[in-house]
Amino acid sequence: MADEEARVALVTGGGTGIGRGIALGFAREGMRLALAGLEHAPSAENQYERSHIGGYSAAQAVASEIGRRAIAIDADVADAGSVDAMFESCLDAFGRVDVVVNAAGVITARPIAEMSEAEWDNIMDVNAKGTFLVNRAAIIRMRAQGGGGRIINIASIAGKFGSATLSHYCASKFAVVGFTNALAKEVAREGITVNCICPGIVGTQMWTLLNDAFAEPGETPEQSYARAIERLIPQGIPQTEEDMAVLALYLANAPHVTGQAINLDGGASL
Repeated sequence: MADEEARVALVTGGGTGIGRGIALGFAREGMRLALAGLEHAPSAENQYERSHIGGYSAAQAVASEIGRRAIAIDADVADAGSVDAMFESCLDAFGRVDVVVNAAGVITARPIAEMSEAEWDNIMDVNAKGTFLVNRAAIIRMRAQGGGGRIINIASIAGKFGSATLSHYCASKFAVVGFTNALAKEVAREGITVNCICPGIVGTQMWTLLNDAFAEPGETPEQSYARAIERLIPQGIPQTEEDMAVLALYLANAPHVTGQAINLDGGASL
């Protein structure tokens, strides 16, 4: 297939973690990629525990790894103007957008009595409001180019059941699951599918933070991680970025799967 005929996927959070894994999986299938990442966040309430998170630099590195079929975009999914500019950059480069993966997300761990309003707002802004803004912009562009398309939101098994000290994160991911199901019904007759993937334990920066937050007295982060896998995952092994890419590719190709929140968690939600 000639480059100009290949499908175009826009992946937020495309430089790191699950977004990176999905982007590389799509690239192996010949898609053209717009990879969005945020270099400087407005808040340090995130898994990096700092404002300079380097998402755009990471997206540039992945785009360089993929080659001429990929571009990188500095974008903040919680800002409507930035989201619109992100889509316009994709359209300027490739002329269309066929698949949108919303993988950008943030997490912190905090007991509710110690959680500030600002921390709650930041988690909800990125994870829930960001999903709304990216999906809204995607629907508008997909309609303008004649309809049809695939939207894949990254939720979590934390969007299916709660976890102590993650009330804000769980609330945001429950929101993603409900939003995805509702939007899928709204656009079902337009050939646009909307689904979400609910990962279990994937060894990304989010779990680097959680390893420390969930560690028992005397445990190293590595021991905390191993205990979480043993306790939560019936298969006894973590999930991988490549696992997420396999499911994302399926959803990018499936014309009659929509409104679903599919767990990819090694049996954790059984």
